[in-house]
Amino acid sequence: MKIEEGAPADVFLSADTINPKKLIDGGFADGDAVDFAGNELTIITPVGNPGGLTNPFDLAKSGIRVIAAQDKVPINKYAKQLVDKLAGEAGAPADFAANYAANVLSKEENVSALRTKVELGEGDAGIVYVTDAAASDKVDTIDIPDAANVLATYAGVVVKGSNKADSAHAFLDWLKGPEGQAILAKFGFLPPPDG
Repeated sequence: MKIEEGAPADVFLSADTINPKKLIDGGFADGDAVDFAGNELTIITPVGNPGGLTNPFDLAKSGIRVIAAQDKVPINKYAKQLVDKLAGEAGAPADFAANYAANVLSKEENVSALRTKVELGEGDAGIVYVTDAAASDKVDTIDIPDAANVLATYAGVVVKGSNKADSAHAFLDWLKGPEGQAILAKFGFLPPPDG
């Protein structure tokens, strides 16, 4: 992370709890991580769904071009959990996870790049956060059964050495509080799992 390399920042927000924990463990955070939001996953296709996907199991269908994210990107961790859960669902095709992995055409640097490649038709599908799908009018979505969906937890930390640490802590408190939660909800975010 750039923060570990000395990049100046007051607050670090992540779409997972792992990266904030790494900063805490490495001595780069001032205080504990604050879980501030949740998000679910969805499958996106380019508008019009040219790949003809009808359900999540189609991600493993021969010839489907899946755009994914690099291993270090939080959405990749959640997508792997989703694929494993889908593989255990009734009606899942044999070798679903392996066939899904074989369909991965590229692994992008972040979820926005993943979505952009799908928007441009450079892939037939990708797994993204519900909020990323909702922010685009260039994708259609394939619903994921509630029993298989994965709840992503977003967390933040105050960066050690911030010259605005008090304000940064206040911001995280505000973000988790009623006003911050109301704004996040407008964009489709869920409350954090414990809230």
